[in-house]
Amino acid sequence: MVLDQPRAPLRAADVPVPEPQQGQILVRVRACGVCRTDLHVVDGELPNPVLPLIPGHEIVGTVERVGPGSGGFALGDRVGIPWLGFTCGVCAFCRTGRENLCDRARFTGYTANGGYAEFAVADHRFCFRIPDAYADASAAPLLCAGLIGYRSLAKTGDGRRLGIYGFGAAAHIIAQVAAQQGREVFAFTRPGDADGQRFARSIGAAWAGDSTALSPAPLDAAIIFAPVGALVPQALRCVAKGGVVVCAGIHMSDIPSFPYAWLWGERTICSVANLTRRDGIEFLDIAGRMPIRTAVEPFSLREANEALRRLRAGEITGAAVLIPPDGSSP
Repeated sequence: MVLDQPRAPLRAADVPVPEPQQGQILVRVRACGVCRTDLHVVDGELPNPVLPLIPGHEIVGTVERVGPGSGGFALGDRVGIPWLGFTCGVCAFCRTGRENLCDRARFTGYTANGGYAEFAVADHRFCFRIPDAYADASAAPLLCAGLIGYRSLAKTGDGRRLGIYGFGAAAHIIAQVAAQQGREVFAFTRPGDADGQRFARSIGAAWAGDSTALSPAPLDAAIIFAPVGALVPQALRCVAKGGVVVCAGIHMSDIPSFPYAWLWGERTICSVANLTRRDGIEFLDIAGRMPIRTAVEPFSLREANEALRRLRAGEITGAAVLIPPDGSSP
């Protein structure tokens, strides 16, 4: 499924199977999650995608072919391909463990073709092994929703009372991790989203309510997954002194002005950018040891536009996952 220009529907197309180059592996895609970042690319909110483009960066599949210089994986191995697809390795960010900030990074499904397809190629150094406990479709959301959620959770430090704004794919994964860590999770959903609030409570949230409401108890930290800038001052109002508000999205609408008093008291606001390979290794190790239930709704590959439409409209509970022909089942 190909994006020819932003804000246009994806086009079904037959394209040649990509040939793995130096350091690359060819992966037969078994499942590919539909991420909100895909929406930002398709809707033109992220600038300068490589066009025409095959979107998708929550890829689970099996190694079909190994290019020269690609060690570590063998034919038939099950792998995950994430958002971060390449870094330069030599800049100041890469040399100090912050490769997620590399200015020369390449991103799967944005500046390189992704997984809305039957095959994808990837740099073997940026691929991960998938825990055996997960079916292909169930594992797909771990590759971005889980990874960004994990990096966001780490930014909250040891805060015990955690607010989560926007209860979609990332939130439903990381809320389970937080609950199993002994944290108290408060879920904030779209106003009136009773189904979403019930879903949040079913996976361990201590409280669930509208995002316009004040928290029933002061929060130690808050994570904002919804791309809505107005939630930043709202979350600040709910965070206790010394707390942090983590903006987890790659794109967000403008943050409105707010009284300095809401920030005062050594509250902080920070963003999360991309991921590092260390994040991936750490989180997938946790996922392999900790039972995480990923709620997925499968779509055929040719239904990608419908999956994106429903995600845009807030009609997906959990995560949408595309299944190519002969791919996995949930």
